[in-house]
Amino acid sequence: MQQHSQSSTLVVPTVHAVPQHIAVIMDGNGRWANARRLPRMVGHERGVAALRQVVEACMKQGVRYLSVFAFSSENWRRPEEEVSFLMGLFIKALEREVRELKENGVRLRVIGDLSAFNTKLRQAISRAEAATEMNDRFHLTVAANYGGRWDILQATRKMLDQHPELAVSGVPIPEELLTPHLSMNFAPEPDLFIRTGGEERISNFLLWQLAYTEFYFTECFWPEFDESQLELAIQSYQRRERRFGRTPAQVAQECSYPAS
Repeated sequence: MQQHSQSSTLVVPTVHAVPQHIAVIMDGNGRWANARRLPRMVGHERGVAALRQVVEACMKQGVRYLSVFAFSSENWRRPEEEVSFLMGLFIKALEREVRELKENGVRLRVIGDLSAFNTKLRQAISRAEAATEMNDRFHLTVAANYGGRWDILQATRKMLDQHPELAVSGVPIPEELLTPHLSMNFAPEPDLFIRTGGEERISNFLLWQLAYTEFYFTECFWPEFDESQLELAIQSYQRRERRFGRTPAQVAQECSYPAS
């Protein structure tokens, strides 16, 4: 199993002063627009701009991985016009940003069931991933048509295809055989989860990976989430005591943070 994908339920991960992996549900684009009597589509466009700023802020802070929920498997329930706009916006963002991502050392990955997208979007995703696949300075993951339950089920299916003996009743299934098949197997588990827009739920995002993640909820709508808002989230994280099942006394013995 790759070192990055070690489970926090099996080993105690190294705790850094700055979270190395931040996961974000970018919520509130439409409500931000509605509050200003603007079309919801304008909110989504501003959301793309906010993501660009947050990527830059994360790199400045020393964060290594940023994973964002762009489109859930449940978002297909939205009005057809909005879904169509979001698909087009996704293509435009990929084509517009890929050169800068490549030049700045950012590796882009898109996770989720991409089979539901049209050919043009799938090709744009493939080109962007290929163009940045050698980068390692910063890792940006976009979850699109993604659901945490889907992720666990598809990983289970792949695991059983590879290890059919595990389907026998009573045979224990070790985590080490499942985690390589999860969509985020290349990254450490998130240290910090942020949801903007005032809602306080994880909405089927990274269900497996968030087991020991610190949660931060803010009323700030995503289009307004900037470097200062990111700093507030990180400061909140730094006030937490991450015990991973240990006692406070045990944690105190390892209280100094390693260099990020």
